[in-house]
Amino acid sequence: MRKYTAAIILIVISVGLISWGGVGHKTVATIAYNHLTPKAKDAVKALLGDTTMADVASWADEIRMKPQYKYTTPLHYVDLPLGLSYSTFRDTVTGQPADNVYKAVMQCEKDLSSTTTNNEQKSVALKYLIHFIGDLHKPMHVSRAEDQGGNTIQVQYLGKGSNLHSVWDSKLIGTEGKSFEQMSDDYDTATEKQIKEWQSEPLLKWLWESYQITTKLYSEVEQNNKLDEAYYKAHINIVHERVEMAGIRLAGVLNSIFEHQNIVATSVTRTPPTVKQMSNEAGFAGVKLEEVSQHIGERVAVQGVVADYKKFEDMVLVNLGAPYPNNPLTLVFKGDAVALSNRVIASKGKKILVIGTIVDYKGKPQIEVRIANQVLEAPQ
Repeated sequence: MRKYTAAIILIVISVGLISWGGVGHKTVATIAYNHLTPKAKDAVKALLGDTTMADVASWADEIRMKPQYKYTTPLHYVDLPLGLSYSTFRDTVTGQPADNVYKAVMQCEKDLSSTTTNNEQKSVALKYLIHFIGDLHKPMHVSRAEDQGGNTIQVQYLGKGSNLHSVWDSKLIGTEGKSFEQMSDDYDTATEKQIKEWQSEPLLKWLWESYQITTKLYSEVEQNNKLDEAYYKAHINIVHERVEMAGIRLAGVLNSIFEHQNIVATSVTRTPPTVKQMSNEAGFAGVKLEEVSQHIGERVAVQGVVADYKKFEDMVLVNLGAPYPNNPLTLVFKGDAVALSNRVIASKGKKILVIGTIVDYKGKPQIEVRIANQVLEAPQ
């Protein structure tokens, strides 16, 4: 399997990350963090710094949008024919010559446990592991190759066209409509007995569970592809359990890995990147703040001084370059991303670097900030 790069600094923002693709993965990460030992929490802090596990939960999806990291796509799933016995399933998963999510998790655990990998490499492995353990608990990520994990199976979900994969990746949780904080509170209900049992079961058993659910889902949709509210009510508890199990098991893996390791944060003094460096590495066009209105619809890298901000109930607006209404650019933080605005607000009067897509809102250029790595400190 191709080794993970430790040189990834910036990412391309994926606009389509929703539900389990975003909120669900954050829920898995949050539940996991709630069950970490103090030593494991210290290790995570040393590797991620001020970034939380929830912040990086969808990093593996975001980074694969860059052409040079497209090779990581098969690491998110495993393709299998239906009707396998457990022993054949086990042999097929472990014996596949191509990369798959099973091999990816094993490699991440190896990199995190190794005494020869540095903190930067361990950080990358940790971010991948957080995501991949979430992925393998999604039923449609352990499914058939011929229909691309249900992506080509067309269905009607609540009266609208969709596909089986999308229903299980996003729409069931989307229908429930909870934030990841609410989901973390509501889903994290396992007893001590369940926690011990789930964490003691081997990785292949986790995949086998998803495979069994997928087999049932394929059978159901063959009989009826019109998935109504009754379908949602009959299946949302499966999502609850899989998300919770993923979080509990992720915690178990990290607790075990870091039990006998002392991870010390590496203090590295480096000059913050320039706009040119930032744009080159991210594949974004570097533009001047006063010219952003000329780049509507483009992905850009831009720097500016944090001038002022305004908080709303579910949104924070941060103005760059000048106070509103004379600001050339507004950063928009919505929903789960509101928490990210605190770091930017704390930089009031200082220059920051931002990457993202410029959009026009009533004649004013904006960038929506979705994840922490979109905003970096700039040279002052």
